[in-house]
Amino acid sequence: MRIGIYRGDASSGPIDKLIDAARDAAKAGFASFWIPQTMGMDAMTALAVVGREVPDLELGIAVVPTFPRHPIVMAQQALTTQSIAGGRLTLGIGLSHRPIIEGSYGYPFDRPLRHMREYLDALVPLLHEGTVNVSGETITARIGLDVRGSSPVRVLVAALGPQMLELAGARADGTVTWMTGPVTLRDHVIPTIVAAAAAAGRPAPIVGAGFPVCVTDDVAAARANAAETFAVYATLPSYRAMLDREGATGPGDVAIVGDEAAVAAQIDALGGLGVTDLVASVFGSVEERNRTYAFLGDLLAGSSGAASA
Repeated sequence: MRIGIYRGDASSGPIDKLIDAARDAAKAGFASFWIPQTMGMDAMTALAVVGREVPDLELGIAVVPTFPRHPIVMAQQALTTQSIAGGRLTLGIGLSHRPIIEGSYGYPFDRPLRHMREYLDALVPLLHEGTVNVSGETITARIGLDVRGSSPVRVLVAALGPQMLELAGARADGTVTWMTGPVTLRDHVIPTIVAAAAAAGRPAPIVGAGFPVCVTDDVAAARANAAETFAVYATLPSYRAMLDREGATGPGDVAIVGDEAAVAAQIDALGGLGVTDLVASVFGSVEERNRTYAFLGDLLAGSSGAASA
């Protein structure tokens, strides 16, 4: 299993802070550096700059909402970042959530599975061949793009429900999850997406699993911290469904916490389940964060298989 670092805390900028975070990730041995597309800097624009400044490190976005960006626009942005970064981008896309799409953007959150299917119909050809000619019920895309120096972009679909996982396995390069515990990954996410990819004759999918991670001697306090820090995710229906499936009361129950030996065991167990890429979101006190980064650096130094999507 490969290991990447998620730095949502740096994604609002300024850009020098983000670049420094990426340099630290590369120096520590993380093979990938992930940021979200939220209300901070535009993720693809920011990673284009990071890609020019920090060589070799793979760059990931988890995730860009699809409803606000037409797939032609998404493809043009992704291919541009891919060109600037030298082919190191993994593009995570997702539906986002009804309260955000309808409340912030004023767009209807109708038939999300149909939307994602039609979105991939347009996006994937553009990211691989640079041209598309499709007309669906809600998305039409007829264009050729000319982004020189680019290369095909890996696409991960943030998929949690069974139909979306099947779509991700059949049509994309894999998935990236969040607030999804090990039992749910083992019994639901991984078998569903792997079977769908096999049925479609596609390679084994990337299964990126995002987890809050804290190395600490006070497990109860760390779980309480995670419950508070990530509380909003327990209120969003798709994440709430995954927490319920796991039997978790909230984010604190699915966080990876404990001393170095305990965290190492939990990370190793994820690899045994079939997770291909851990995307670690470090949290806790300043001391705990520093301890966690140091531990992950030591873990990476001792593992020849450490990298990410």
